[in-house]
Amino acid sequence: MNGAGGSAVRAAGEAGGSGARAPGEERALTSVAAGDRFEVEEPRDLPRLWHVTLSVSGEEAPLKEVRRALEQLAHDHPFLLTSRYANDHAEIRYWEEARDLHDAAAVALRLWGEHRQTAGLPPWEIVGLEVIDRQTYHQRIAEGYGPPPASPVGAHPF
Repeated sequence: MNGAGGSAVRAAGEAGGSGARAPGEERALTSVAAGDRFEVEEPRDLPRLWHVTLSVSGEEAPLKEVRRALEQLAHDHPFLLTSRYANDHAEIRYWEEARDLHDAAAVALRLWGEHRQTAGLPPWEIVGLEVIDRQTYHQRIAEGYGPPPASPVGAHPF
């Protein structure tokens, strides 16, 4: 028992020097003195928003089929912001939530191939990828040299 009349508490690492507790053994308690501040570290792995532009191209396909496929992709995955298309290429723009640029790029690079069958997308290859953070996207827009505004959400011809 401790001096305050409470239950017996063993310090972590006491029995045999290991941090493991025996069955029924209580966990060590820690406290913060009155007036002390508990400092919380900011988590570094919180998701951020990334603006993705994916460009694909390949053999010509009928415009109606390309549009229908892009609309199906947008219906299946409503995160798609806008897409532009022609009979031999397309550009898809959207926001991705990811921990870092590498994760956002990896998802973007899988998007076309993974959804080719379900959305009926043409068998085109990825020919371009841009992933920028939210701050950079808004800075470009403010300076007038960013991507064209994505105000009309949906699939549109070039």
